[in-house]
Amino acid sequence: MPLRVYNTMTQAKEPFRTVVPGKVGMYVCGPTVYSPSHIGHMVGPVIFDTIKRYLTYAGYEVTWVVNITDVDDKLIVQAQKEGTTVAELAGRVTRDYLDCLSALSVDGIDRMPRATEHIAEIIEINRELIAKGFAYESGGDVYFEVGKAPDYGKLSHRDPEELMAGARIEPTALKRHPGDFALWKRSKPGEPSWESPWGSGRPGWHIECSAMSMKILGRHFDIHGGGVDLVFPHHENELVQSECFSGETFATFWLHNGLLTNKGRKISKSDPETVVLMSDLLRAHAPDTLRALLLSSHYRRPIDFGPGRLDEIDRGLQTFTRAFERFAELTGESFHAMEAPAHRHDLDPGGSAMLREVGEHRERFLDAMDDDFNTGGALGELFEIVHALNRFGNEPDLVRPGRLEEYRSGMRILRELTAILGLFLRAPAQPEVPEGALTNDLLLLLVDLRNRLRKEKNFALADEVRDRLVGLGVVIEDRTDGSRWRIEPRKN
Repeated sequence: MPLRVYNTMTQAKEPFRTVVPGKVGMYVCGPTVYSPSHIGHMVGPVIFDTIKRYLTYAGYEVTWVVNITDVDDKLIVQAQKEGTTVAELAGRVTRDYLDCLSALSVDGIDRMPRATEHIAEIIEINRELIAKGFAYESGGDVYFEVGKAPDYGKLSHRDPEELMAGARIEPTALKRHPGDFALWKRSKPGEPSWESPWGSGRPGWHIECSAMSMKILGRHFDIHGGGVDLVFPHHENELVQSECFSGETFATFWLHNGLLTNKGRKISKSDPETVVLMSDLLRAHAPDTLRALLLSSHYRRPIDFGPGRLDEIDRGLQTFTRAFERFAELTGESFHAMEAPAHRHDLDPGGSAMLREVGEHRERFLDAMDDDFNTGGALGELFEIVHALNRFGNEPDLVRPGRLEEYRSGMRILRELTAILGLFLRAPAQPEVPEGALTNDLLLLLVDLRNRLRKEKNFALADEVRDRLVGLGVVIEDRTDGSRWRIEPRKN
């Protein structure tokens, strides 16, 4: 089916179209870098990284921009608390953010501009908005006058009078109306500042994204993304100031991802009970497990981060681990080193029943992605494919001529589709076995002993051996061609 995308602006799925045929400009709001990354910060990057992967697979040339807000009230307050500078804090937290993105295979970002690098563009937009009558200077601040914009509220689909009531906007005597929002703020002593026609100051939050996105992608680009919590006020204000400045449509499609919840509440830095730092999670779980969690439902839905959810996903992904191990046993090749098609193409399964089954699930995978990037549905089809491959890989006559190549072709399809979701791109790190710990010979001896106990129908003792090994991080798998063991990292 043709690609259709849900647009927050129209509240409907629309056929995907681009400003320039064959090219996509995509801007996604990045973090305000004042504290280390938590799992909630990874939702948007993983989702939009996957969207870029699929658009590239579909044949588009994609330019993806994610900004860094490196000057903001929160940064100033936190830097003062830590006794450091805003620049040092922003640099340190940005490095942590980039490390987390790399761990989760978010590698498709083309440009990552900093707000402080675009002060000249911000000042120019302010100057033009004042000249056009949409903004005004007051006491060294510059405010956008929302009453001058008749379309204000069209993105969040709320009445302008309700929005301008100022329920979520800080009132000040400098404003003409409580709903007016800051484009430029006069700096206080000791705060970061830049010279402007209105005195020494710094940019407001919303204007930063307008300046960076239009500078890199142009005044009209294809996709603007971010969390659903940004629809108002951030994206509403960003939209209105940009279109009043340029006189053009700002973004064709507005895509908003659902939020990650913990204990039924949005994960937020302001709620310490919900925050789970990425550094802690990466010590306890494989990166593929974390990425799969964030892709396990449709991107517009909330993602449950309840107790045991990651363990549940990790157990599910072991199905793929077994498939990769079996593939290596049968072919001597690594699944992670396989080359697979990077662009969409028609599949001819030939006369193979297994490849026809895999091909049907491949089509359903692509249909799910064409239906507003439904990664949850696509992930479900990957499980169907790997189950089919595992059944085929354990058939006793796999060594017959042609059968092994058929199996390899099926695994290549799995590689093609997992790459779209950014999963299993790298072989997992092997757990370290301390010197003097379990050795290969000892494990083989214990596995052989357990098999003899089972043949003698001493199942109680055989199960005890297995359970004791599991407690040591050793998993035994019983197959038609014998038992296999592997060492898994033990969770703390």
